Amino acid sequence: MNDSASRRVRVRAPELVGKGGWLNTGDQQYTLADLRGRIVILDFWTFCCINCLHVLDELRELEERHRDTVVVVGVHSPKFVHEAEHQAVVDAVERYGVEHPVLDDPELVTWKQYAVRAWPTLVVIDPEGYVVAQHAGEGHVHAIERLVEELEAEHEAKGTLRRGDGPYVAPEPEPTVLRFPGKALLLPSGNFLVSDTTRHQLVELAEDGESVVRRIGTGERGFTDGSADRASFNEPQGLALLDDGSVVVADTVNHALRRLDLASGAVTTLAGTGRQWMQGAPTSGPAREVALSSPWDVALFGGKVWIAMAGVHQLWTYDPEAGTVQVAAGTTNEGLVDGPGAEAWFAQPSGLAATAERLWLADSETSALRWVDLDGAVHTAVGTGLFDFGHRDGEAGQALLQHPLGVTALPDGSVAVADTYNHALRRYDPATGEVTTLATDLREPSDAVLVGDDIVVVESARHRLTRLRLPEEAVRVEAVAHRTQRAATEVAPGRLRLDVIFQAPAGQKLDTRYGPSTRLLVSATPPELLLKGEGADSDLSRELELDPAVTEGVLHVSAMAASCDDDPANEYPACHVHQQDWGVPVRLVEGATDRLPLVLAGLDEGEAR
Repeated sequence: MNDSASRRVRVRAPELVGKGGWLNTGDQQYTLADLRGRIVILDFWTFCCINCLHVLDELRELEERHRDTVVVVGVHSPKFVHEAEHQAVVDAVERYGVEHPVLDDPELVTWKQYAVRAWPTLVVIDPEGYVVAQHAGEGHVHAIERLVEELEAEHEAKGTLRRGDGPYVAPEPEPTVLRFPGKALLLPSGNFLVSDTTRHQLVELAEDGESVVRRIGTGERGFTDGSADRASFNEPQGLALLDDGSVVVADTVNHALRRLDLASGAVTTLAGTGRQWMQGAPTSGPAREVALSSPWDVALFGGKVWIAMAGVHQLWTYDPEAGTVQVAAGTTNEGLVDGPGAEAWFAQPSGLAATAERLWLADSETSALRWVDLDGAVHTAVGTGLFDFGHRDGEAGQALLQHPLGVTALPDGSVAVADTYNHALRRYDPATGEVTTLATDLREPSDAVLVGDDIVVVESARHRLTRLRLPEEAVRVEAVAHRTQRAATEVAPGRLRLDVIFQAPAGQKLDTRYGPSTRLLVSATPPELLLKGEGADSDLSRELELDPAVTEGVLHVSAMAASCDDDPANEYPACHVHQQDWGVPVRLVEGATDRLPLVLAGLDEGEAR
């Protein structure tokens, strides 16, 4: 056994339990014992979370290269009420092309057993059934692959590795015209252009919203420019008409903006490198040389294309004249903070709509409707933060949405919101400050476009466009309010030791060539919760002081660590950034723990399990 293997703490992996059962296994139910002999990677995810979608994409190559030794199991652990619905999880698994077994755990039983505190979290279990690593956030797959190779060699030698086909069984494809469409655009011709997200295509539909005029893209994941039948996309979403009559496309998983020439069907790349933006990368410059991060929607506002950069909780702009991109608003911290663009916080902005005076946006993870004024300042119309959501009409200050993905400006100055997880179309009227419901019984609506007196809704989980007459009177609904199902962590009032655990992967060391290689940012909602310990520093451990008068709140913790290959002979070592944001609901209880450990990478040996 090598040194790193002998140093590992051997913790028996808890059983995999989920009331919703197993998906992608041909109706077969599994236990950990059934997977003994394989290296198991548990991916704790929830389908609303953009960082979870990034990790799904990061895992694809690892799964392919180690298909006969590794079994990835997605453990779906919901944040929103809608995500606890079994059919919604079934839909999400297909929508995002998940090609491994998924355990549907609506009651967070397995999440609690593994002491998980953040989406996404990856846990590695060796062929004998022991937990050997835990990683929170993105950017860890290179380290996990190195560990997988180490485990393969170790357990091959011990005779405890079992190679062969995994438990994944692909579901039967469904013959619908669209498959989980994302966004729609009314073309000058009267036809509709729809991003057919799961099929990696754009589809032009006739005025009836049903008949296919043409498809653009091969239908396979890819990043290729060219004619309509040769070009390729990767889960495209937002669409906007440019002044020259072409269409700009938010090609989400390619981290790029593409241009569609409507006359010829030719596709070219406007912005992005095809790689995901990470902390420390340029935030402005020539558009083809700057990396983007999961652009989800686009809109023309003030002569520039504004980009809802869901992957980093920011708004960026693309200047068609200069061919450049730059950050317009947001700090990359996740939350709801208004103010000048450079100081605002967003949480997965996913829908944009422009008027002459305002850029409206659906800020999905805070279940909020927000807007940017002509001076670039950010305001909130509806929504209070990351953990409050529901379906409640009335005065905007107390109204609730649930993970909205789309927003549409209406002729009277009001705004329609595709209230995705409430399966509803809502309306906010700035003149009265009231929120009403326009329509219910939609299925995961993700966008809507105006056509005369009608509004055409992208009913994503019913795979269709649905035309509604804009009602003069709003629909009345029973008010419902929710908080996230995650249980609050009980901590003692007063001093609290925050420890972010980071162990550099085998063969790597912290990258200190240009100064500190770690960063820790802490804040709280409400701000009064923190008497001491707020702000940024390079130390991953910090002493906080919590105000006993504030009985509950949320600690926002953002951690980053950079590591490089530890080989003195290599003049250009490969370096990697590991990062994660936690929103930890806490409740202050006398006598509770005075330590809060958060695992970025490694195992917390100070935490009793």
